[in-house]
Amino acid sequence: MSKVKLPTPLPVQQFARCVNDAQRPADYIGDWPKAGCVYAVRVLPHVRTGQPQVHILGFYAERPYGAFAAHRFEQVADVWLN
Repeated sequence: MSKVKLPTPLPVQQFARCVNDAQRPADYIGDWPKAGCVYAVRVLPHVRTGQPQVHILGFYAERPYGAFAAHRFEQVADVWLN
């Protein structure tokens, strides 16, 4: 039996407003956020760099994409779930 304890995410739903929708990559295939819209998101650290990345829940994107830079969004609200 392993004694490794994995971190348990907090029961929080985060919402963020897109403030920068410019510079969409030419080869990007998938959903792209629109400036001014509020999205349900999950902010996770990048695996290699540790920098925060925003994942928009319900968005589809082909690899290697799927996350957006944190500077493109501003946090609007955190809703605690029970």
